[in-house]
Amino acid sequence: MVLVHMNSHTYYIQAPLTIKSPPSNNKFKIPEALYLITPIKDTEHFMVSAFIDHRLDGVIRVISIINRNSLQPLYCVHCSAEQVCKTVHTEVQIHSDHFSFPYGASDVICKGRHMQNATHVLITDKKDSADLKMEYLPIKNKAVQETFKFNFTVCISNLFGDYNNVLQFAQTMEMYKLLGVQHVVIYKTGCGPDLKKLLKHYETEGILEIVPWPIDQFLNPASGWNIKHHKGDIQYYGQLVTLNECIYRHMYQSKYVLLNDIDEIIMPYKHTSLPSVMEDLQSAHPNIGVFLIENHIFPKTQFEESGKFKRAEWNNIPGVNIMEHIYREPSRKNIYNPTKMIVNPRKVQQTSVHSPLKNFGGSFHVPFNVCRIVHVRVPLQRRITKEQLVVDKRVWDFEQELIQNVDQTLKRSGFLKASS
Repeated sequence: MVLVHMNSHTYYIQAPLTIKSPPSNNKFKIPEALYLITPIKDTEHFMVSAFIDHRLDGVIRVISIINRNSLQPLYCVHCSAEQVCKTVHTEVQIHSDHFSFPYGASDVICKGRHMQNATHVLITDKKDSADLKMEYLPIKNKAVQETFKFNFTVCISNLFGDYNNVLQFAQTMEMYKLLGVQHVVIYKTGCGPDLKKLLKHYETEGILEIVPWPIDQFLNPASGWNIKHHKGDIQYYGQLVTLNECIYRHMYQSKYVLLNDIDEIIMPYKHTSLPSVMEDLQSAHPNIGVFLIENHIFPKTQFEESGKFKRAEWNNIPGVNIMEHIYREPSRKNIYNPTKMIVNPRKVQQTSVHSPLKNFGGSFHVPFNVCRIVHVRVPLQRRITKEQLVVDKRVWDFEQELIQNVDQTLKRSGFLKASS
């Protein structure tokens, strides 16, 4: 018998067993899941994506969504290209951050030896379920890579509803390009019609990867993190699931991954670009894999007085013009500023929104004067006056190239006429 720990529950299940493989047929392919969210048959759980974790002796890690109120033994069926399938026991690790919602981001770890030849995996509640008619997940990260396609990837965890902030998104994307980002990933459930058009432009250009995230077709996702105010099955459209998925997806694709929201810019203040700031930070802290960046709010209700960036060309573009909002809310004594992260994905095992849950090598809180987040949004400190806000014109240092590139993007995506 084998012990399996699931959160605070312990189950006894059978040791690994090999299922007799079906006759070999070169034309037959193991059926793969069509979407990123796949129900685990006869359970209330879902599997998302599967990866080899080379840091943990090559186990198969299946990022999953588990109903914490409906725990049960789960098994892992992994199959090779020759359709030889084995069923092994699992360890279900429900992430400690679930904000008390019934469903939480989880890892189903497939235990066992000789899994390096596995190409597909299925999570099931049946210990003899090597059914090649079911939808399997392809296993990614099969090989360790030492060189990466991208230096910097931004993971934007959730886009949903009718969000249509075209101008701020264009400015943010162009700002990230100037800062040295080559790749942006958005997990998309929905958005407004104008933003959809802009997303298509960036996708065609090649910098943007859109990952469909149809969580609303399977669960009732909450639109916030506080279960008292936002009812639903899972926190903020499954934000924690997508952040973890993005890290593993880019484990061997990107040197660094930035984990932040669609309206946030991780901005270096002592350096001109992200590569230069990370070179200095990494050389000073060679074993650190997680760099925590303070979030600072620039209220969109307060405008720069000269109006120098209130451009007529942008008047009819939906959204916020971040260049008009240079007033930053002051830090408050004894009040913690939330952080977002720049991570080496190979050093992270599990993450939450503001800090990692499990990682290798520790984390470092980057000083405010070195790098901080420019976050133009509704005010948090609602009672302070404009005079109490701090003038912060860092975005203006990029004004010439930023305006030129935003205009070019708006023309190419059909929001501005070419003669504008």
